[in-house]
Amino acid sequence: MKTLWLTSLISSEEMVKTLMSQLKNYGLELKGHFWADDLEKMAWMGARNELLDSNIGLWAVLTSDKELQKPSIRYGLSLLAMSIQAQRGNNFPIVVLQTQGDAVSSKQFTTPLINTDVLSVSNPVLAAKLVARVHAPAGDTMTGYRLDCFGNPHIGQWFEIGPATDLWQGAMFGVAGAEINFHAVGARGRLPEKSTLNYPVKGLQLQLGQREYSAWAVQNELSSQDSYYLKVEGYPESIVFGAYTRQDVADVYVVNLK
Repeated sequence: MKTLWLTSLISSEEMVKTLMSQLKNYGLELKGHFWADDLEKMAWMGARNELLDSNIGLWAVLTSDKELQKPSIRYGLSLLAMSIQAQRGNNFPIVVLQTQGDAVSSKQFTTPLINTDVLSVSNPVLAAKLVARVHAPAGDTMTGYRLDCFGNPHIGQWFEIGPATDLWQGAMFGVAGAEINFHAVGARGRLPEKSTLNYPVKGLQLQLGQREYSAWAVQNELSSQDSYYLKVEGYPESIVFGAYTRQDVADVYVVNLK
């Protein structure tokens, strides 16, 4: 039986049980948790391992429009989505199940959630739509980069970036509305115990539109098996990153998180 993981931003156990009953009639098992809005304790990491389980075919978020407007919730959902997509691909299916309020559009979502489907829980064919979404071909949207986020209250919040296929002659990473306080380079997928940084730079100031970023950089060569790690204090509303360049104009990636 295919399994759907449900993150409920509302506290209604009755609504969750009703949804569980509907899905079982269509051959879908439902597992999940109630969301804890606690960025300091990195509570968003709580469901990460479960969502990385290959038996989970879809992630659904049960919510009203009001919860999705709260910056801390938007940020936590963004980082969880980002960390899942880093392992399971950018097309891993995510669906918002809206309980009430003005209809939400995925265009209002942050970058990691921009391709999310939005369905009303009152939709009479909701269960059938979820079944179809679970069984749809997986595929993946290729990007020129790798991006992940992880951590806990003991080691802090870390972002990991690197090239998907090409070589980068260094890397740059910036935050808006937060601070970077440590960086390292090492093998992808795990924080290095030791790191040698080539020509590290701190405190670069970048302006993109109306938003200002504070960035750090290194000139270590990075392959698809290498990563640049940065410890970030606070909860950036947006991040910018890419291969390092000394030119005034550079191609960068921007990911909005709130």
